[in-house]
Amino acid sequence: MKKIEIITTQNVTIEYELASLFERIGAFLLDFFFIWSSIGILNLISAIFSFNSDIFFFVTAIPIFFFYSLAFEILNNGQSLGKYLLKLKVVKLTNEKADFFDYIMRWTFRMIDIYFSLGTLAATLVYSSSNGQRLGDLLADTSVIKVLNKNRYMLQNVLKKNDVTDYEPKYPEVVSYTEKDMLLIKECLDRYVEHPTQGHKEALILLLNKIEAQLNIKIPKNAVEFLRTLIKDYVYLTR
Repeated sequence: MKKIEIITTQNVTIEYELASLFERIGAFLLDFFFIWSSIGILNLISAIFSFNSDIFFFVTAIPIFFFYSLAFEILNNGQSLGKYLLKLKVVKLTNEKADFFDYIMRWTFRMIDIYFSLGTLAATLVYSSSNGQRLGDLLADTSVIKVLNKNRYMLQNVLKKNDVTDYEPKYPEVVSYTEKDMLLIKECLDRYVEHPTQGHKEALILLLNKIEAQLNIKIPKNAVEFLRTLIKDYVYLTR
């Protein structure tokens, strides 16, 4: 099971599980089914209304076949229908949002990666690459990850109602943060608690320094308990 680490703008390292080769093949097959199903439906409409079949084919079938993946990834934030159903997504390894030219790069080399080589080039590169990248991914600096991470959850699940009875927040300044910020804090904390390596310790120190500067509060000696309190305060004040 391959994983990648992406450093966020808050200097927090987030670990994502890469989509496996078989999951990417599954998404491709689903997309292939949707493409040809759409073409088949359009051909049926063409026959019913007696449209010129050749013109109808060039106007509808060819654009759908060639531009399906590009259009969906651009308009649906890195997810074709197949990727959406299998909970996969195209992301930039630099933590930037993939833009139009990144998707164009992946789409341009799709013909070489998949169709011209009958999928062998893409399969070989995805399987052997440490970041699960085919040629188009390498040039666009992207990869495909699993959207659902078993270690991620909504902040609403951190506290239960009976945990906050008569609770008094200690750090009301935390409301200036977004839920995304707090999820990053929670994940950084969990990673340090579960695996207190030097890298995770350094990431936690960077995070604490940033919180101290942004919220203008003094960080106590027990950093782990402080972050747990900060999360609890946020949930209580924003629920």
